[in-house]
Amino acid sequence: MHVGMSVIFQNPGHTRPDRDVYKEDMALADLAEPLGFESIWSVEHHFTDYTMCPDPLQFLSYMAGRTKTAKLGTMVVVLPWRDPLRTAEQISMLDNISDGRLILGLGRGAGRVEFDGFRLDMAESRPRFVEGAQMVLQGLETGYVAFEGQHYKQPRVAIRPEPFQSFRGRTYAAAVSPESARIMAELGIGLLVIPQKPWEHIAQEFAEYKTLYREVNGQPAPKPIVAAWTVVDEDEQRAYERARRYIGGYWQTVLDHYEFHKDHLKGQKGYEYYGKFAEHLQQDEDGAIQFFMDLQVYGTPEQCVQKITKIADRMGSDQFTGIFSMAGMPHDEARANMELFARSVMPALKALPPAEQRVPGAVAAE
Repeated sequence: MHVGMSVIFQNPGHTRPDRDVYKEDMALADLAEPLGFESIWSVEHHFTDYTMCPDPLQFLSYMAGRTKTAKLGTMVVVLPWRDPLRTAEQISMLDNISDGRLILGLGRGAGRVEFDGFRLDMAESRPRFVEGAQMVLQGLETGYVAFEGQHYKQPRVAIRPEPFQSFRGRTYAAAVSPESARIMAELGIGLLVIPQKPWEHIAQEFAEYKTLYREVNGQPAPKPIVAAWTVVDEDEQRAYERARRYIGGYWQTVLDHYEFHKDHLKGQKGYEYYGKFAEHLQQDEDGAIQFFMDLQVYGTPEQCVQKITKIADRMGSDQFTGIFSMAGMPHDEARANMELFARSVMPALKALPPAEQRVPGAVAAE
């Protein structure tokens, strides 16, 4: 199994200078390759302390120069907030700089504060994402961008530095709603699974996506990449307490950023699934925290190995990305969390056989 790590640059309540948060998360990213993590990831968000990485491609360009072999993953680049042409250029530049180490993750965004900040209508996010993805992906395959759509009109121009290898098989998208999964299959890209709903629902929707992917593309879907918030401790009770504090604390930042406690998503075009999701959360806040925690990975090293393996088997996945610092976790504790995972969890995951050997019939190739 390929094992990666992600940094998310959180500063809940703006209790510290943002610069200090950056120094500490960058130090964690610097530890990734020496500890044996095979990829480094970050996410795109704007304007709040939820996640302070407005440009993951810029961050990963920096990490490309500080690493030798680690893959560099975007989790995700949010296309409706960006000019697709410039995004294609940035992607190609980073892939050239890093000698082809980029794993490209794409998304459409769901935070009202971000759409408002960019002066965009959330109702347009889905068609903007589709057009943007078509422009970017076609451009990376052909070396030029030319497009005539509803939201983007682009005369033909070359991408320089030119893409030197295909992004097929290494492009993924975060998909929460069933409608988004259909779009990803039609675009010919894989799924990046960030758990927010029961695993049995995710697995069912992924099975439907795989069927559609094969129908549309005539070949098996890529195996998904799974990411999760991760807390590991030698003591089971202490692991639970830390998970409640930090993974539960992270969930509170999700509620604050996405405003799930409000009703604005119920009638928002393109976000019908999120509206139902938010309605459920409003009914039992404490239960929602525990529900979110249990979707993630926490416990003793043995428990973490078992949970990640179970998730990977259910999804037919050979890639796991852990997030080890969240919700104001002190840097020393985050580092210890990451080091214990690398020492006591990662070896067992890397020793696993490929998904098709672990669970025949569970993977895309079947």
